[in-house]
Formats: sequence, C-alpha cells, structure tokens
Amino acid sequence: MGVGPHAHQQKMAMIHIVGGGLAGCEAAWQAAAFGTAVTLYEMRPVQATAVHKTDRLAELVCSNSFRGDKLDNAVGLLKEEMRRLDSLIMRVADRVRVPAGAALAVDRERFADEVTAAVSAHPAIAIERREIPGIPEPADGSPVVIATGPLTSSRLSEDIAAFVGQDHLAFFDAISPIVLAETIDMSKVYRASRWDRSLGGESGGDYLNCPFTRDEYEQFVRAVVAAEKAAVHDFDQTKFFEGCLPIEVMAHRGEDTLRFGPMKPVGLPDPRSGRLPYAVAQLRQDNLAGDHYSLVGFQTQLKWGEQARVLRMIPGLEHAEFVRFGMIHRNTYINAPTVLADTWQTRRRSALFFAGQVSGVEGYVESAASGLIAGRNAALLVLGRDPVRPPRTTAIGALGYYVSHADPRHYEPSNITFGIMPPLDAAPRNKQARQLAMSDRALRDLSEWMDQAQGLRPRTSEERQIDVERSESGRVSVAEGRGPRPEA
Repeated sequence: MGVGPHAHQQKMAMIHIVGGGLAGCEAAWQAAAFGTAVTLYEMRPVQATAVHKTDRLAELVCSNSFRGDKLDNAVGLLKEEMRRLDSLIMRVADRVRVPAGAALAVDRERFADEVTAAVSAHPAIAIERREIPGIPEPADGSPVVIATGPLTSSRLSEDIAAFVGQDHLAFFDAISPIVLAETIDMSKVYRASRWDRSLGGESGGDYLNCPFTRDEYEQFVRAVVAAEKAAVHDFDQTKFFEGCLPIEVMAHRGEDTLRFGPMKPVGLPDPRSGRLPYAVAQLRQDNLAGDHYSLVGFQTQLKWGEQARVLRMIPGLEHAEFVRFGMIHRNTYINAPTVLADTWQTRRRSALFFAGQVSGVEGYVESAASGLIAGRNAALLVLGRDPVRPPRTTAIGALGYYVSHADPRHYEPSNITFGIMPPLDAAPRNKQARQLAMSDRALRDLSEWMDQAQGLRPRTSEERQIDVERSESGRVSVAEGRGPRPEA
C-alpha cells in the first residue's frame, strides 16, 4: 500500500510514521532532528477510539503518571537516559509535571497540548489526519514506523497480523477514575508521600491519603467483589497485564490482596494519630490547577453506577463527583521476539519499524523510548547509514534487547526493570546501592556511546558540559538516587 510524499519532499526519502501517540511523536521528533522529512499519520478525529477523548497527539488515556523519577529504579534511569538523548516527551513532561512524590506525573491536558504544538510547529514534520488501513509500502522503499499503540484500528491490525504471520497477542488494560478535588472531604484525608519521598519541595506530601479501619476495608472489599462489572468481549479468553490489574480482579484473589497492593499503608502513617491505617487509598493530583485527582492503582471495569456507589465507600469520598470513571480496553501487541531486531526494525523488512505498545513494551516511558530509537534509526537509513543500538548496560538498550531476544513462547509486554539489564561484575549487596551502581554504569556507558556511536549526531562540548553541571548541581545525583527536578 503506497503512501504519497508531501510537497516539501523532493530529493531525500520520506519517513512515514503511523500513530500520533507518545512513540509516534517521539519517533517523528527524533527523525526530524536529523534533517529528514517526516509525515506523521494520526487517524483521530476522523476515526475515533474507545478511550480517547480528544484529537490531540500524545493524549494520555490511562494514568497521568510516568512512574518513578529517581535513579534507584529502572524507569527513573530510563527517563534520565532519554533526557540526555533530547527526548521531546521527557522535555514536555518535565515542564508540565505535577506533585507526585518521587514519581513524575503530568498535567495530562497541558502535556498533550504542548506535544501537539511542538510536533505541529516543526518544519520537517507534516501531519495527516486519516486512517492508514494497512502497512504502508512506499514505492521508493522509504522507512515506515508503525506506532499505533494498543488501540490499532481493525483494518491495520489485520494487515499487521498478516505481516507477522500469526494472530496478535493481547491483554486487557484498565483505567483509573478521576475525582473533582472540591468534592473530597479534606477532614477525613491527610497529605503524605510514602516514606516522605518527594521531589515537590515543602508541600508536606504530594498524595491525598484516605485511611481505612479494618471494618471499613473489609466492607469495601466485599462491595468490590459483589459489584456488577461491565461486559467485555473475550474477557474469559484474554488476560490482564499484571502491572495494571483492575481492583475487582485483585479483590477476587483474596481479601488482603488490595491491602498489599495499591492500598498498602506501609510508609504512610497518619500524622493525626502517628499510626499506620489498616489500608489506604491514595489520590494523585492530575493537573496543574489541582482541581482533579486520580485514584492511584484503582483501575476498574465496574459499571459506572457501581463505581460511584462503591468508590464513595472510601473515607473522604462519600460525596465525590467523578470527572472520569474507570474503563477497560483491549491492548494488542505483536510477539516482538519473532518479529523485531534490537534496532526496532522488523527482521523481514529492514525499512519497517515497530515502536510503542504495539511493539510489545508496556508503559508510557518505555513506549516513548522505543520511538526515540526507531525514529533515529529510520533517519539513519534515509541518510544511508547503519542503524544503531544503545549499549545493553543502559536501560534503553536493555529494553530493545529484551523485545528482540525474550522467549517468544511465553512473551509478555514488560516495563523496564533492572532485571533485564546485565548484572554488575562486583555488585554491592545492598539493593539500593546495587541499583544506583547500575544507573551509574548505564549513564557512563550512554555518554561514551553518544560520543562514539556511528550515526549519532556528536554532542558538542557545550552539551557534555551541561551533563556535568546537572550532575554536580544535584539535578541528577547517582549517590542520592534523585532524578531531575523541574525547572523553576
């Protein structure tokens, strides 16, 4: 299926990127930075999806959290690597972040607005709003990046299945509800971050915590188990991603499952009593205005009326008004180890790339990271240069290695973890020290690779000095495991 070039492309081959989510936008930004022309195809608003609400690029349909932002966890390391690789997604996320303890969370509306504005304004990127019903096959053999995400349209999904020679794999994903802040009973909740880990300054904690007594918790769990669920096609045949289970699935596994999962009280003593509650429901600020709060870890497929009834059993939410109810959608992905190389190219067709959740990664940051490398490598092909792969000792390199080398018989999407990175030769026994040491090694190896790898734009001396100054100023402290703070 051909995709025609737009007007300003004359001599150099065009890069075609299908999907305007985080991976697609990052891929387009990276490719355009090499001076290559890019057309980015996004089917919204011409073709809607089950969960998107707007026509903006990079709309966050699930949580507003990008997860941990310190160097003692793998996703914090991945973020820092992406910052050093000039990631558009990280640049915008840092600019529109909201208080979230040691995590990076964003104002979802401003995030989508700013990514859309940046991509739309880039002179090398053209955006076409239409559905692409099959994998493009440009007549000139120019690169194509499929970054359509888990909600790939049915026609394109069928063509992808035909290309990979097998059915897609899939799991169900669920979305947490969002509450109007002014309807929260502040006399019953308290502000705190777990273990007082916070990047937000002197706020006294970045989360609102709703404490449960034992009786309140047991009544809540019984109500969740008994509540009526929304019907989901193929529910019995398709699994959930273990890192994003609906609360009702967890509640069915046992009465204490929620209390040792998203409702665990550890590290969250109630300052009014000095004691740990029996269980806690946490609320995280969802926008910079502070008028919306999302229920952390409360993904659900309950019917909306049931959600309102059950969630108002949470102390402090008795009169809550919901800006958005939780919902469930099907996530589709390819069996990446049978399809992809660690450059995010397909093995059968070197000019075809997959990136984002459809490629078999899980999470906002991981999706954008795959788009970052896929976009760069697509540009390198246009420039007649070899694709590159970051060192396996880096988080971004380990992610590419995992999707291309995992066991295809038992393949599941993965968040980035230290467990998929090579171990240290002389690892500290203390877990946090070991993780910080792995982050230290990763950032050193990334810096050397950026200076030496063929095909990457060499960093200037000024850029290298910025890295040094950021580390020395505490914006990135391996010793403390602290990720970058937002600019003032």
